Amino acid sequence: MNTREDRLSKSMQNIPPSGIRKFFEMLIGHDDVISLSVGEPDFPTPWVIREEAYYHLEKGHTSYTSNWGLIELREEIAKYMERYNLYYNPKNEILITVGASEGVDAVLRAILNPGDEIIVVQPCYVNYTPLAELTGAKVVPIDTSVNGFYPTAEQIEKAITPKTKCVMMCSPNNPTGTMIPKDELEKIAKVVVKNQIWCISDEIYCELAYDGAEHVSVGSFPGMKDYTIVLNGFSKSFAMTGWRIGYIAAPSEVLAQIVKLHGYNTICAPIFSQYAAVEGLRHGWKDVEKMRVSYQQRRNLMYKAFCDMGLEVPEPTGAFYMFPSIKNLGISSEEFATQLFQKHNVAVVPGSVFGLGGEGHIRCCYATAIDKMKTALDRIAEFVEELRK
Repeated sequence: MNTREDRLSKSMQNIPPSGIRKFFEMLIGHDDVISLSVGEPDFPTPWVIREEAYYHLEKGHTSYTSNWGLIELREEIAKYMERYNLYYNPKNEILITVGASEGVDAVLRAILNPGDEIIVVQPCYVNYTPLAELTGAKVVPIDTSVNGFYPTAEQIEKAITPKTKCVMMCSPNNPTGTMIPKDELEKIAKVVVKNQIWCISDEIYCELAYDGAEHVSVGSFPGMKDYTIVLNGFSKSFAMTGWRIGYIAAPSEVLAQIVKLHGYNTICAPIFSQYAAVEGLRHGWKDVEKMRVSYQQRRNLMYKAFCDMGLEVPEPTGAFYMFPSIKNLGISSEEFATQLFQKHNVAVVPGSVFGLGGEGHIRCCYATAIDKMKTALDRIAEFVEELRK
């Protein structure tokens, strides 16, 4: 007779729940807690985008779209990607997904077989590793904490074996806020082409770069289009998290497989969200820039605060996260986050949930109102002093 556990998927039982969502759930019912945990803009979606959605709802545009998504949106995305020297056919090389997270899952299931190896650049977003493991592939992590929190071509090449199918990375990075330098990206591209593996490039934070830094896509280097799968979306730069609009740009033979899965598990992204995204690409850039400038100001404030606390922290050049080190405080990142929440009403994410190189750090999101962020940082400083006594 089967036990209750036998009635469930062993693969799913072996997958831990999201470490980020664990702390998010702890916030429910605690209005006095200041959250620096969830990576979500505190801005509402720009009015020009919301207004477009209202218009289409009023017109009764509430049907399914093609599995691929609205052609208008794919055409606008293709034009947008040209900014970064990426050239994709909107008809069969761009697929609209229900957020970039669906894109991660769909890509991994489309290219990985049981026994394949996937190199994952860590610390990284929490869904990469579990979703890869669900395919039966072996995750080979690379620890970037030894190199300023970005991967090197040498690290990647050393990790490649005959079973390697792809390397997965994110720049600007979640959780560290670092960007891979252009010269290193070029070297990584050469390693990928030489070894003929896939490079999955998560570029969801590409519009959030600071101090004049410019995003460079690994897919823009010679020969890389045939080996690159770009993931992106509207959640972060356009403050459209709840609209669930992302996209995959890749060679047509890959998307021909991915769209089959997409058609079975989601059919399509919400139509009014797609129309809203079209409007964002056409007329939302002033709002994107205002938000980016605000994030840079908040980054400066948070960075100074952690430096004043005497904590080592890499200065982010993109995204909206900071990854200060707590290694010298004699406490694990999980215990730090738990005690900070319980004693000082501030929520952060322990670095341990982000993989290799994450332990000994905490992730703090600065997409938070400045007054709340200042209060939270004062409370963190107080807690740090308590630990040093």
